[in-house]
Amino acid sequence: MSKYVMVDSISMFRMRYVVEVPDDVEQGKYPCTPEDYAKDCVTCEDVREFSQEHLDEVISSVREVTKEEAIEQFKKDQDYLSSWSDEQIIKNAFTEIGFDRKAYEEEEEKIWRNSMNS
Repeated sequence: MSKYVMVDSISMFRMRYVVEVPDDVEQGKYPCTPEDYAKDCVTCEDVREFSQEHLDEVISSVREVTKEEAIEQFKKDQDYLSSWSDEQIIKNAFTEIGFDRKAYEEEEEKIWRNSMNS
């Protein structure tokens, strides 16, 4: 009988933003430098993303779990989907034996393109 293993990882991205800084920052209205003003905008998430690059994914833990434990964890992590049935969770969140990532991504892109054309 197959087993389930839960892998926790940390994914790191380099995010880049370009922030227009008002002239009055340098004229003393804001008690900071233009760089500090821009950093504050990013920290407060008052910016639009310019670009990003995935840097790495680091595995932080690995453990064997039962199907029931995995379903329970899903419901905790994705509480807005906690009304999903166990079958929906397994179908949409578990990676089954023989999973084809390329086929999955192609199907997801088809769905996305169709939704954009609607």
